[in-house]
Amino acid sequence: QVQLVESGGGLVQPGGSLRLSCATSGSVFSISAMGWHRQTPGKQRELVAAISSGGTTIYADSVKGRFTISRDNAKNTVYLQIHSLKPEDTAVYYCNVDTWLSKVVGGKGDYWGQGTQVTVSS
Repeated sequence: QVQLVESGGGLVQPGGSLRLSCATSGSVFSISAMGWHRQTPGKQRELVAAISSGGTTIYADSVKGRFTISRDNAKNTVYLQIHSLKPEDTAVYYCNVDTWLSKVVGGKGDYWGQGTQVTVSS
């Protein structure tokens, strides 16, 4: 089993920045791929960004150039640096991890965090 703890969400003004963190623990040896998804009420959860163990990154078109995913393998932690936040970025952000990048990209990774709320509002 793998446990995930997310942090870093909050209320921020448009144009602001945040850094989300997702710390993993437990059977982390099985984890290669890590990613972030987000969900707003009434909408399906969508991929924001994903990263492989080798550093390959994938981003949703809507966040390219504003969001940066990174990982610290020594700390078993994945980060999401967000700049130039827009009101439409308001959502609950979830960390998702798995052995396979394709599963994380598809939102089908085996392990999920509890979610952290990001609200962009003036």
